[in-house]
Amino acid sequence: MSYYRAVTQAPGAAERIGVLMVNLGTPDSPTYFAVQRYLREFLSDRRVINTSRWIWWPLLYGLILPLRPFRTARNYRKIWTSQGSPLKAYSERLTAKVAAVLSRRPGDAVCVELGMTYGAPSLESAIESLAKNNTTRLLVLPLYPQYSSSTTGSVFDRTTAVLRRRRRLPETRFVNEYYRDKNYLSALSARIENHWSANGGRTHLIFSYHGIPAAYVAAGDPYQSRAEETTRLLAAQLNLTSEQWSHCYQSRFGRVEWLQPYMEDKLKELIGRGVKKVTVVSPSFAVDCLETLEEIAIGYRDQFVELGGESLSLVPALNDDDSHAEALAGIIEPQLSGWT
Repeated sequence: MSYYRAVTQAPGAAERIGVLMVNLGTPDSPTYFAVQRYLREFLSDRRVINTSRWIWWPLLYGLILPLRPFRTARNYRKIWTSQGSPLKAYSERLTAKVAAVLSRRPGDAVCVELGMTYGAPSLESAIESLAKNNTTRLLVLPLYPQYSSSTTGSVFDRTTAVLRRRRRLPETRFVNEYYRDKNYLSALSARIENHWSANGGRTHLIFSYHGIPAAYVAAGDPYQSRAEETTRLLAAQLNLTSEQWSHCYQSRFGRVEWLQPYMEDKLKELIGRGVKKVTVVSPSFAVDCLETLEEIAIGYRDQFVELGGESLSLVPALNDDDSHAEALAGIIEPQLSGWT
């Protein structure tokens, strides 16, 4: 079998543009072995865990993979739907809507596919589908508004790893981040305002971002500055004073120091200030997933109430909202300049 993948095209087939939208991924089911397979792939990525393999492999295979899937699968079962994983369902519907917006362009030039960095649908299957549609140009859009080596960097690594096995390489462009995009910011601001309107009015707003190890930032990862700027931009759009919002990080893993302040510490601080009602928004997540629907909406909500708070409500991610699809299409279209 040849090392390089070949795709046979019909004679005279028109060349098209491929748009590859990429999200993190999810287990196929909320079961022990499905979660274990997913965690093995995820936690084997050097972009995610940048630790010597001599130290990490014994921990991963001897402790984490045998034990962690029990708890993680149980948490997935709390949020699983009839359509399966919320992250996958929302990502698929969002991709379809973006494709519909882009189809308004003259002609039939753009094909859009969804791929996951880990799990299914795989990046390889998405790129294969695009290749069969004779896409000779490829735009990659990771669904991470703020660049991080752990997320956006992994998309680059794994996409190029698939492409290097192709005999015919597409001309390729890559979107690093889009948190400054005015339509994205407007859509998220409107999402927050609508949530407040439907839930009794404004309360203290917590901007919570998925954390990364502090050492990654010290080594040059710009994620922290991107997250902080996102918070400032949204707070300004919402006309919030400094006392009306907080910024923090969630989803720590392991014993190393991660970006601070941690979510649990921020909740304790707010209780100490007499804040009893809070709203949480997570601008680092394009669609809702385990970290928002279970970690925040269930776990941190219960923790806040135990600390003496009255309510903690989660602003839904933009998910497959029409405004989200329009914003992403608006980010994609300028990138296609010169290709159509």
